[in-house]
Amino acid sequence: QVQLVESGGGLVQAGGSLRLSCAASGRTFSRFAMGWFRQAPGKERELVAAISWIGGSTYYADSVKGRFTISRDNAKNTLYLQMNSLKPEDTAVYYCAARQNTIVLITRSDLYNFWGQGTQVTVSS
Repeated sequence: QVQLVESGGGLVQAGGSLRLSCAASGRTFSRFAMGWFRQAPGKERELVAAISWIGGSTYYADSVKGRFTISRDNAKNTLYLQMNSLKPEDTAVYYCAARQNTIVLITRSDLYNFWGQGTQVTVSS
């Protein structure tokens, strides 16, 4: 089992920045791909960014390209999402997810087998 705990969410004005963290515990010796998803009220959950096990490959949704950066520190078992130039439409609950024994990045949400509880990000205009 892998436990994921997100932190770093909050309220920020448009144009501001936040850095989300996702701390993994449990069977963290396993290689795993990770991603950040978000879900706004009344909308489906969507992939924001994904990263491979070593971190050499990344994926970003078009809506966040150039503004968000996903990274990971495997020594600290932590995933990050640096969010800059935030917009009101970025308001959502952000979730981190992990898929064990996978070294490539994964973009399909149904292929992730561990999820965090989510952290709220609210961007005011």
